[in-house]
Amino acid sequence: MQGGRRIGAGRNALLPCEKKHGRTIYLTEEQCNAVLRIAEGTTFSEKCSSIINDYMIHLFTPRDTTRTIKVIDLFAGLGGIRLGFEKGFQKHNFNVECVLTSEIKPYAVKAYKQFFKEKTIHGDITKIESGSISDFDFLLAGFPCQPFSSAGKGLGFEDTRGTLFFEIERILHDKRPFGFLLENVEGIVTHDGGKTLDAILRHLAALDYKVSWKLINSQDFGLAQNRKRVYIAGTRSKSISLENFPLSKSTFGEIMEHDLPCVESDFTKKLLASYAPHQLVGKAIKDKRGGGDNIHSWDFNLKGEVTDQQKKLLKTILTERRKKKWASEIGIDWMDGMPLTKAQISTFFDANNLQKLLDDLVIKGYLTLEHPRMLVNRTRVPDPTKPKGYNIVAGKLSFEFTKILDPEDYVPTLVAMDVDHLGVVDNGCIRRLSIREGLRLFGYPESYSLAFLKDKEAFDLLGNTVCVPIIQAIAERLSTAFEDAHQTSTYSTTMQSVLAFGG
Repeated sequence: MQGGRRIGAGRNALLPCEKKHGRTIYLTEEQCNAVLRIAEGTTFSEKCSSIINDYMIHLFTPRDTTRTIKVIDLFAGLGGIRLGFEKGFQKHNFNVECVLTSEIKPYAVKAYKQFFKEKTIHGDITKIESGSISDFDFLLAGFPCQPFSSAGKGLGFEDTRGTLFFEIERILHDKRPFGFLLENVEGIVTHDGGKTLDAILRHLAALDYKVSWKLINSQDFGLAQNRKRVYIAGTRSKSISLENFPLSKSTFGEIMEHDLPCVESDFTKKLLASYAPHQLVGKAIKDKRGGGDNIHSWDFNLKGEVTDQQKKLLKTILTERRKKKWASEIGIDWMDGMPLTKAQISTFFDANNLQKLLDDLVIKGYLTLEHPRMLVNRTRVPDPTKPKGYNIVAGKLSFEFTKILDPEDYVPTLVAMDVDHLGVVDNGCIRRLSIREGLRLFGYPESYSLAFLKDKEAFDLLGNTVCVPIIQAIAERLSTAFEDAHQTSTYSTTMQSVLAFGG
């Protein structure tokens, strides 16, 4: 029998992944000498293959879990950005060390220290010199939002708080960290026709950062809150995508507490005297707006008994007062809700006793008699040269509760000024949104407690905090960018060393 026909004779067949293929590569003389001196193998081809294998092992071997990156946390509040950032980087086996925290609100400092066990928190960022800050990898900041918020006057960089962005710019310029993560309100997108956001992005890009930003809604990240905020991320290596995050939905009922103490007040007693608890779910309680989901104070006689005729009059004034024709007739820049004279009201509401109806509503506090307001330096002030008219009194925050939450729906954006005006139907009565529910609406862990603060302080902090799951999702992408940049840098440094030694 011929040798090639024996069992086991000849070469063993190679798997497709084991077959070697010829490739042409171009190396300098210096690179060739380095390969011959350093790499293992008999032939030049084997030596090149050895170098590639070593690099592949280095690239795909899990990194040491003790890796640490350093951050600074500015305008820290409850520390939600730091918390989400830590969670995101920990998923990639990083430890996060905060080398500086800055916050000026005393009860925010108290809450921050309680959770993060920090001993030292610095105050006014304008008083902190860059040279006194330890080197760090990422700057985190939810810089003051009031200058750009619709809840404020929207002065932007004209507001001294708005200029605090430039403290961020100063520190980034002086310390040159790898990256940053910033958060701000939705209003910054359209403020000053978009010029404010554009200026911020240009200033960051001028510091040699690859910057990306996006308006993101918390309700897409498993939080039962409709909260849109702007997130700005940047690194020195590449732009971070803020698109195509996995979507997750939830409702208030999923995080709701039960059997908590009710509010026993004149307001709640009168409200429940006119409506069954289930009829209140999802309703807004406002006098200056209409709609099927709105309850007005006169609907449950909050300030005194109101006749059906007076209710009809109030409803009609509520609609008419927002028509722009009245501003033209009065001779004033249009304002949302013009005070109307008796003569003007009589053109759309016919009643022989109109003056008596109006006077009674003023006495009870449903209407007020006031001058139209003119716009002066972006602020509405009464114009005494114009005749007084009748207007709806109660604004958004005039009542003990302005919204009764629906367990099957989202919660409206929590804002510091009115978060404690949100009501919950619980066991047939009305109570306030609890602090724990508030923390859950932002994705804080159950271990985070604000029980040692006054409710007003806790709600103020919640209205200005960030959504932790969104920060975590962005941080995971930042950690990938940081790791990729680190590996590329390490490989580049290694190859330079090899070439130097080989030469």
